[in-house]
Amino acid sequence: MSNAVKITADNFEAEVLKSTTLVLADFWAEWCGPCKMVLPIMDQIAVEMAGQVKVCKINVDDNQELAADFNVMSIPTMIIFKGGKPVDQMVGALPKIKIVEKLKAQL
Repeated sequence: MSNAVKITADNFEAEVLKSTTLVLADFWAEWCGPCKMVLPIMDQIAVEMAGQVKVCKINVDDNQELAADFNVMSIPTMIIFKGGKPVDQMVGALPKIKIVEKLKAQL
């Protein structure tokens, strides 16, 4: 699965909403080409920003309710959570620099 935390409905509250660190939640699917392009970026961020940011992967096919709860209409969608609340959202396969800029703005 990578360095990211695999999220399901069972662990979403504990891993995302109750996290003491900033969370980057990546809503993705196995069949999504742009999602596959973002995967190595998510892995790099998970390693490079360990301790500051927790990277989480949420498969929308397996977790349709979570995707609906956060109005995820297109994937990949990355939502930044701070203190259990969504504070920023990015849609599409963005370059690493853009994702990191958004994360650093929330730290």
